[in-house]
Amino acid sequence: MAKKTFEMAMKQLEQIVQDLETGDMPLEKAIKKFEEGIKISKYCSEKLDESEKRITLLMRDSDGKHASEVPFVTGDGNSEENSDT
Repeated sequence: MAKKTFEMAMKQLEQIVQDLETGDMPLEKAIKKFEEGIKISKYCSEKLDESEKRITLLMRDSDGKHASEVPFVTGDGNSEENSDT
């Protein structure tokens, strides 16, 4: 079996949410699905934390100091911070 990826885990989590939202399963099965969803959610959270740490390390300059952060600019030239306006 292939190693679970973040994307695979998110798809599983989305499916669990859909299954639970239908309300068509017995209580015990719903609880088991909920428990599975919590485990997957924790896995995803850990993966995101790991990714953030890796990015933080990559963003350091040659002296080991944090490089200055710049807003993400979308293809249309607008910064991501201002995309709500």
